[in-house]
Amino acid sequence: MLPSIVSSLWLQENLNNPDLIILDASQITNQAGKKSEFENVKIKGARHFDLKNTFSDANSEFPNTLPSQEDFEKEARKLGIKNSSIIVIYDNLGIYTSPRVWWMFKAMGHEAVAILDGGLPDWIEQGFETEQKSNVTIESGNFEANFQPDLVVDYSFVLSNIKKENSLLIDARSAGRFNDTEPDPRKGLKSGHIENSINIPFESVLENGKFKPIAALNAVFEVLQNENRPLVFSCGSGITACIVMLAAEMVLHNKKAVYDGSWTEWAERQNLKE
Repeated sequence: MLPSIVSSLWLQENLNNPDLIILDASQITNQAGKKSEFENVKIKGARHFDLKNTFSDANSEFPNTLPSQEDFEKEARKLGIKNSSIIVIYDNLGIYTSPRVWWMFKAMGHEAVAILDGGLPDWIEQGFETEQKSNVTIESGNFEANFQPDLVVDYSFVLSNIKKENSLLIDARSAGRFNDTEPDPRKGLKSGHIENSINIPFESVLENGKFKPIAALNAVFEVLQNENRPLVFSCGSGITACIVMLAAEMVLHNKKAVYDGSWTEWAERQNLKE
């Protein structure tokens, strides 16, 4: 079975697998203000996964919302993805958007999916082959999506859970945004957090562009060692929540889901304006 995280060496050794598809989930901009020095370079043969546009619900009023099963399936087929595909996702920041895409494929029922630990920076550091980004013609795939509703929760679920506390909500934003001591990067949106949630900033599970070792992740999640409830992950708009979710997947056995609307939806629906 494919692990959720693979190394650059593993990917290099498996490049000739006919079922392998490499997806580049890099974005031009991000809310964290992170910059990459590898803007126009990709792993040789990688296909562009357009998270912001093609693979977000165009009808949603909130950013990065998971598209419908039908739309995801249609666009995944355009990338040549098949039911037999072994998918490895990376981004040019090390680890930023790739876990979101990993979660999306999991939510659409595809199990053979992993992220590249360290992403494009590590691949280049290892001296493996890259090429300039360009448009390529791709033969359509036969991918069939099978939506897994247990991996996604919505506003109503989070609202009712504040009183029921059947699940624990984990917020992956910075401590400053969580505690309302620094402004939200989205104009007009107040900082703060959902009642009864806890804060595990996504930066706390990463080190030098990779996930921390298991021992270090156990220390990060030590507060949850005796927590048996399902875990729900949130952030600003559902991207960095998936980083913490994937880190938790390595050390915790709880059921896990993502609050797709995250703080952007919550704050706007609660009318938490500045």
